Amino acid sequence: MITCATLSSELTEPLAATAATATTWLLIEQTGPWGAKALTESHLDPAVGQGIDAACTGTGVRAALIRRPGRHADAGVDERYEVIVAHTAPGRSWVRRTTVADAAELLTLDFAALGAGEHGGLGVAHPGGPIALVCTNGRRDRCCALLGRPLAAELATAGHSEVWEVTHLGGHRFSPTMLVLPYGYAYGRLTEATAKEVLAATATGHTVPEWSRGRSYWDRPGQAAEQAVRLLTGETGVDALTLTQQPVSDGRWTVSVRHADGRSWDVEVTQTASEPARPESCGKTPGNPTRMDVLTITEG
Repeated sequence: MITCATLSSELTEPLAATAATATTWLLIEQTGPWGAKALTESHLDPAVGQGIDAACTGTGVRAALIRRPGRHADAGVDERYEVIVAHTAPGRSWVRRTTVADAAELLTLDFAALGAGEHGGLGVAHPGGPIALVCTNGRRDRCCALLGRPLAAELATAGHSEVWEVTHLGGHRFSPTMLVLPYGYAYGRLTEATAKEVLAATATGHTVPEWSRGRSYWDRPGQAAEQAVRLLTGETGVDALTLTQQPVSDGRWTVSVRHADGRSWDVEVTQTASEPARPESCGKTPGNPTRMDVLTITEG
Protein backbone atom coordinates (compact mmCIF):
# COMPACT_ATOMS: atom_id res chain seq x y z
CA MET A 1 0.00 0.00 0.00
CA ILE A 2 1.45 3.36 -1.10
CA THR A 3 0.67 6.08 1.43
CA CYS A 4 1.16 9.82 1.12
CA ALA A 5 4.08 9.58 3.58
CA THR A 6 5.76 6.79 1.64
CA LEU A 7 5.45 8.65 -1.65
CA SER A 8 6.70 11.93 -0.19
CA SER A 9 9.75 10.16 1.20
CA GLU A 10 10.44 8.35 -2.08
CA LEU A 11 10.26 11.68 -3.92
CA THR A 12 12.70 13.18 -1.35
CA GLU A 13 10.33 16.07 -0.75
CA PRO A 14 12.12 18.61 1.47
CA LEU A 15 11.01 18.90 5.08
CA ALA A 16 12.20 22.50 5.39
CA ALA A 17 9.60 25.28 5.46
CA THR A 18 6.59 22.98 5.88
CA ALA A 19 5.69 23.75 9.51
CA ALA A 20 2.20 25.03 10.32
CA THR A 21 2.42 28.72 11.18
CA ALA A 22 1.34 29.97 14.60
CA THR A 23 2.79 32.52 16.96
CA THR A 24 0.86 30.91 19.82
CA TRP A 25 -0.64 27.44 20.29
CA LEU A 26 -3.86 26.85 22.22
CA LEU A 27 -4.07 23.16 23.17
CA ILE A 28 -7.22 21.74 24.75
CA GLU A 29 -7.37 18.30 26.32
CA GLN A 30 -10.22 16.28 24.82
CA THR A 31 -10.29 12.50 25.22
CA GLY A 32 -12.43 10.13 23.22
CA PRO A 33 -12.61 10.00 19.42
CA TRP A 34 -11.67 12.84 17.07
CA GLY A 35 -13.15 13.53 13.67
CA ALA A 36 -11.28 14.96 10.70
CA LYS A 37 -12.22 18.48 11.82
CA ALA A 38 -11.64 17.79 15.48
CA LEU A 39 -12.68 21.14 16.95
CA THR A 40 -16.22 20.50 15.77
CA GLU A 41 -16.12 16.69 15.52
CA SER A 42 -15.31 15.43 19.00
CA HIS A 43 -16.81 15.48 22.49
CA LEU A 44 -16.10 19.21 22.51
CA ASP A 45 -19.33 21.16 22.01
CA PRO A 46 -19.34 21.90 18.24
CA ALA A 47 -20.54 25.45 18.83
CA VAL A 48 -17.65 26.03 21.24
CA GLY A 49 -15.17 24.47 18.82
CA GLN A 50 -16.46 26.66 16.02
CA GLY A 51 -16.26 29.71 18.26
CA ILE A 52 -12.65 28.97 19.23
CA ASP A 53 -11.71 28.44 15.60
CA ALA A 54 -13.31 31.77 14.64
CA ALA A 55 -11.66 33.58 17.56
CA CYS A 56 -8.22 32.42 16.38
CA THR A 57 -8.66 33.96 12.92
CA GLY A 58 -6.14 36.68 12.22
CA THR A 59 -4.56 36.56 15.68
CA GLY A 60 -1.66 34.16 15.15
CA VAL A 61 -3.22 31.67 17.57
CA ARG A 62 -3.71 28.09 16.37
CA ALA A 63 -6.01 25.78 18.34
CA ALA A 64 -5.83 21.98 18.50
CA LEU A 65 -7.07 19.17 20.71
CA ILE A 66 -4.71 16.96 22.70
CA ARG A 67 -4.95 13.73 24.68
CA ARG A 68 -2.57 11.40 26.47
CA PRO A 69 -1.14 8.50 24.44
CA GLY A 70 -2.89 5.15 24.80
CA ARG A 71 -6.41 3.81 24.54
CA HIS A 72 -9.13 6.39 24.11
CA ALA A 73 -12.43 5.03 25.30
CA ASP A 74 -15.52 6.92 24.26
CA ALA A 75 -15.97 8.21 27.79
CA GLY A 76 -18.17 11.19 27.07
CA VAL A 77 -17.61 14.73 28.26
CA ASP A 78 -14.66 15.33 30.57
CA GLU A 79 -15.22 16.95 33.95
CA ARG A 80 -12.34 19.37 33.40
CA TYR A 81 -10.22 20.35 30.44
CA GLU A 82 -6.48 20.81 30.77
CA VAL A 83 -5.34 23.72 28.63
CA ILE A 84 -1.81 24.51 27.46
CA VAL A 85 -1.01 27.85 25.84
CA ALA A 86 2.43 28.35 24.31
CA HIS A 87 3.97 31.41 22.66
CA THR A 88 6.93 30.59 20.42
CA ALA A 89 8.76 33.87 19.66
CA PRO A 90 12.57 33.55 19.75
CA GLY A 91 13.84 34.81 23.10
CA ARG A 92 10.28 35.34 24.36
CA SER A 93 8.85 31.81 24.43
CA TRP A 94 6.56 30.84 27.30
CA VAL A 95 4.15 28.07 28.22
CA ARG A 96 1.18 28.56 30.56
CA ARG A 97 -1.18 25.89 31.89
CA THR A 98 -4.65 25.96 33.36
CA THR A 99 -7.82 23.88 33.62
CA VAL A 100 -11.41 24.86 32.91
CA ALA A 101 -14.65 23.14 33.84
CA ASP A 102 -16.29 24.21 30.59
CA ALA A 103 -14.37 24.72 27.35
CA ALA A 104 -16.70 27.65 26.61
CA GLU A 105 -14.67 29.59 29.19
CA LEU A 106 -11.89 29.75 26.61
CA LEU A 107 -14.01 32.01 24.43
CA THR A 108 -13.41 34.80 26.96
CA LEU A 109 -9.66 34.77 26.32
CA ASP A 110 -8.02 37.73 24.59
CA PHE A 111 -6.87 35.88 21.47
CA ALA A 112 -5.17 38.92 19.93
CA ALA A 113 -3.09 39.43 23.08
CA LEU A 114 -2.16 35.74 23.22
CA GLY A 115 -1.06 35.85 19.60
CA ALA A 116 1.09 38.87 20.37
CA GLY A 117 2.75 37.07 23.28
CA GLU A 118 0.84 38.60 26.21
CA HIS A 119 -0.63 35.93 28.47
CA GLY A 120 -2.10 38.31 31.04
CA GLY A 121 -1.31 35.99 33.95
CA LEU A 122 -3.28 33.09 32.49
CA GLY A 123 -2.96 29.96 34.65
CA VAL A 124 0.51 29.09 35.88
CA ALA A 125 3.88 28.83 34.19
CA HIS A 126 4.91 25.43 32.88
CA PRO A 127 7.60 24.16 35.27
CA GLY A 128 10.00 23.34 32.47
CA GLY A 129 11.05 20.51 30.19
CA PRO A 130 9.99 19.88 26.58
CA ILE A 131 6.38 19.15 25.68
CA ALA A 132 6.08 16.81 22.69
CA LEU A 133 2.96 16.89 20.52
CA VAL A 134 2.68 13.98 18.08
CA CYS A 135 0.01 14.09 15.38
CA THR A 136 -2.12 10.92 15.59
CA ASN A 137 -5.50 11.83 14.07
CA GLY A 138 -6.30 8.90 11.79
CA ARG A 139 -9.62 10.45 10.77
CA ARG A 140 -7.63 13.26 9.21
CA ASP A 141 -5.03 11.00 7.60
CA ARG A 142 -4.22 7.34 8.16
CA CYS A 143 -0.47 8.00 8.14
CA CYS A 144 -0.83 10.03 11.34
CA ALA A 145 -2.47 7.08 13.08
CA LEU A 146 -0.27 4.32 11.66
CA LEU A 147 3.00 6.16 12.26
CA GLY A 148 2.17 8.74 14.93
CA ARG A 149 0.45 6.63 17.57
CA PRO A 150 3.29 4.12 18.02
CA LEU A 151 5.78 6.98 18.26
CA ALA A 152 3.73 8.83 20.87
CA ALA A 153 3.34 5.64 22.92
CA GLU A 154 7.07 4.91 22.81
CA LEU A 155 8.05 8.45 23.82
CA ALA A 156 5.56 8.41 26.68
CA THR A 157 6.91 5.09 27.91
CA ALA A 158 10.50 6.32 27.68
CA GLY A 159 9.63 9.23 29.97
CA HIS A 160 12.04 11.71 28.41
CA SER A 161 9.45 14.49 28.29
CA GLU A 162 5.75 15.24 28.55
CA VAL A 163 4.00 13.66 25.57
CA TRP A 164 0.58 14.33 24.07
CA GLU A 165 -1.25 13.19 20.98
CA VAL A 166 -2.52 16.14 18.94
CA THR A 167 -5.21 16.47 16.30
CA HIS A 168 -3.37 18.28 13.52
CA LEU A 169 0.07 19.74 12.80
CA GLY A 170 -0.24 19.94 9.01
CA GLY A 171 1.81 17.94 6.52
CA HIS A 172 0.41 14.42 6.87
CA ARG A 173 2.83 13.25 4.19
CA PHE A 174 5.74 13.98 6.55
CA SER A 175 4.42 11.57 9.22
CA PRO A 176 5.25 10.89 11.90
CA THR A 177 5.27 14.59 12.76
CA MET A 178 5.97 16.22 16.11
CA LEU A 179 5.84 19.77 17.45
CA VAL A 180 8.02 20.56 20.46
CA LEU A 181 7.28 23.29 22.96
CA PRO A 182 8.25 25.82 24.23
CA TYR A 183 10.07 26.77 21.01
CA GLY A 184 7.52 25.66 18.43
CA TYR A 185 9.81 23.68 16.15
CA ALA A 186 8.06 21.06 14.03
CA TYR A 187 9.76 17.87 12.90
CA GLY A 188 8.93 15.17 10.38
CA ARG A 189 9.78 11.64 9.24
CA LEU A 190 10.88 10.81 12.76
CA THR A 191 11.88 7.46 14.19
CA GLU A 192 11.92 6.58 17.87
CA ALA A 193 15.65 7.30 17.95
CA THR A 194 15.51 10.64 16.12
CA ALA A 195 12.48 11.81 18.12
CA LYS A 196 14.37 11.14 21.35
CA GLU A 197 17.35 13.01 19.90
CA VAL A 198 15.09 15.98 19.18
CA LEU A 199 13.67 15.98 22.72
CA ALA A 200 17.13 15.75 24.26
CA ALA A 201 18.31 18.68 22.13
CA THR A 202 15.22 20.72 22.99
CA ALA A 203 15.86 20.19 26.69
CA THR A 204 19.21 21.94 26.28
CA GLY A 205 17.90 24.77 24.08
CA HIS A 206 18.87 23.34 20.70
CA THR A 207 17.15 22.23 17.53
CA VAL A 208 18.00 19.37 15.14
CA PRO A 209 18.00 20.85 11.61
CA GLU A 210 18.17 17.47 9.85
CA TRP A 211 14.57 16.64 10.78
CA SER A 212 13.24 20.17 11.19
CA ARG A 213 10.22 21.40 9.27
CA GLY A 214 10.66 24.89 10.69
CA ARG A 215 9.73 27.08 13.63
CA SER A 216 5.99 27.71 13.63
CA TYR A 217 6.51 31.33 14.68
CA TRP A 218 7.87 32.17 11.22
CA ASP A 219 6.00 32.22 7.93
CA ARG A 220 7.18 29.66 5.41
CA PRO A 221 9.72 31.92 3.61
CA GLY A 222 11.27 32.70 7.00
CA GLN A 223 11.34 29.01 7.89
CA ALA A 224 13.26 28.30 4.67
CA ALA A 225 15.75 31.09 5.30
CA GLU A 226 16.37 30.08 8.90
CA GLN A 227 16.97 26.46 7.89
CA ALA A 228 19.38 27.50 5.15
CA VAL A 229 21.46 29.61 7.56
CA ARG A 230 21.48 26.82 10.15
CA LEU A 231 22.76 24.34 7.59
CA LEU A 232 25.35 26.84 6.36
CA THR A 233 26.71 27.73 9.81
CA GLY A 234 25.95 24.64 11.89
CA GLU A 235 24.09 26.82 14.41
CA THR A 236 21.58 24.82 16.50
CA GLY A 237 20.75 27.22 19.35
CA VAL A 238 17.00 27.71 19.24
CA ASP A 239 17.08 31.45 19.94
CA ALA A 240 20.30 32.32 18.13
CA LEU A 241 18.57 33.58 14.97
CA THR A 242 15.92 36.22 14.34
CA LEU A 243 14.36 37.14 11.00
CA THR A 244 12.90 40.04 9.07
CA GLN A 245 10.95 39.09 5.96
CA GLN A 246 10.22 41.36 2.98
CA PRO A 247 8.26 40.46 -0.18
CA VAL A 248 10.13 41.26 -3.40
CA SER A 249 7.54 40.16 -5.92
CA ASP A 250 4.77 37.62 -6.21
CA GLY A 251 6.17 34.36 -4.80
CA ARG A 252 9.58 35.80 -3.92
CA TRP A 253 11.03 37.21 -0.70
CA THR A 254 14.23 38.56 0.82
CA VAL A 255 14.71 37.40 4.41
CA SER A 256 17.28 39.09 6.64
CA VAL A 257 18.60 36.62 9.20
CA ARG A 258 20.51 38.01 12.18
CA HIS A 259 22.59 36.00 14.63
CA ALA A 260 22.76 36.94 18.29
CA ASP A 261 26.54 37.50 17.86
CA GLY A 262 25.94 40.23 15.26
CA ARG A 263 26.44 38.30 12.04
CA SER A 264 23.74 38.60 9.38
CA TRP A 265 22.68 37.09 6.06
CA ASP A 266 20.30 38.10 3.29
CA VAL A 267 18.47 35.08 1.93
CA GLU A 268 16.47 35.04 -1.31
CA VAL A 269 13.52 32.64 -1.17
CA THR A 270 11.12 31.71 -3.94
CA GLN A 271 7.90 29.71 -3.97
CA THR A 272 7.67 26.90 -6.50
CA ALA A 273 5.40 23.93 -7.17
CA SER A 274 6.54 20.41 -6.31
CA GLU A 275 6.97 18.02 -9.21
CA PRO A 276 5.74 15.44 -10.02
CA ALA A 277 2.22 15.66 -8.64
CA ARG A 278 1.57 13.77 -5.41
CA PRO A 279 -1.32 13.57 -2.90
CA GLU A 280 -0.88 15.90 0.06
CA SER A 281 -2.94 13.45 2.11
CA CYS A 282 -3.98 9.83 1.69
CA GLY A 283 -7.01 9.48 -0.55
CA LYS A 284 -6.74 12.97 -2.02
CA THR A 285 -6.29 13.74 -5.70
CA PRO A 286 -2.60 14.25 -6.57
CA GLY A 287 -1.53 17.87 -6.72
CA ASN A 288 1.57 20.05 -6.72
CA PRO A 289 2.06 21.38 -3.18
CA THR A 290 4.01 24.60 -2.90
CA ARG A 291 7.58 24.51 -1.64
CA MET A 292 10.07 27.19 -0.61
CA ASP A 293 13.44 27.16 -2.35
CA VAL A 294 16.46 29.21 -1.31
CA LEU A 295 18.13 30.92 -4.28
CA THR A 296 21.03 32.78 -2.65
CA ILE A 297 22.55 33.45 0.77
CA THR A 298 24.67 36.58 1.16
CA GLU A 299 26.51 37.29 4.38
CA GLY A 300 26.26 40.90 5.49
